Amino acid sequence: MESKTIHIFMVDDHPSMIEGYKSILSYNDLGYKIEVTSAFDCKSAYNRMMQSDDIYEFDMVFLDLSLPPYEEKNINSGQDLALIARKKYPFAKILMLTSHAEAFILYEIQSTIDPDGLLVKSDFTADEFLKAFEVIVNKEKYISKTVKESIQEMLEVKNKVFLDENNRTIISLLSQGVLSKNLPNYINLAQSSIDKRKAQIKDYFCVKGGTDEDIVREAKKHGFV
Repeated sequence: MESKTIHIFMVDDHPSMIEGYKSILSYNDLGYKIEVTSAFDCKSAYNRMMQSDDIYEFDMVFLDLSLPPYEEKNINSGQDLALIARKKYPFAKILMLTSHAEAFILYEIQSTIDPDGLLVKSDFTADEFLKAFEVIVNKEKYISKTVKESIQEMLEVKNKVFLDENNRTIISLLSQGVLSKNLPNYINLAQSSIDKRKAQIKDYFCVKGGTDEDIVREAKKHGFV
């Protein structure tokens, strides 16, 4: 009996990573053949998704979080691509992979995307990657150890204002080096609203009157980024 083929769209700016994923998945115990379509940045990934109207084209979509942006379409990361992929391929399983271990970033991905899989690259071996693949194929969700710990950490934070989605995004962007004046390019808020939210965040961290560097430092101190 001929084995079934799993069609996967993989997006990572390191071609060697994609080749590694392909090699590992070829050893899956479920007997699936793996057929991979690759893209290496937000622009090529977006254009590839727009080539076809077939919502069943891919069974799975693997997305790295940090990717060269497609500024003309305001697509700045794998997280943005995941939102597009959800609409384009509503039946495909979404797996997010990232080198980031910051709690805020992982919590943000989990909250906004709710992917079928979320793995921190430093967490997994080839065996765990195969396990994640097999769990997701069997219609369950899989998150790696660091993700579980980070989400639990965030859920234990009692200040719900601080956990507001926009505040989390602001902190994440600042931790990535985005300047305050450029934040409106990444988040749908006016500069005045962003400044008010930053004041809330500073109050929470007890650095009222502090700088963006103080916010990032305190966030790191508390283990949030």
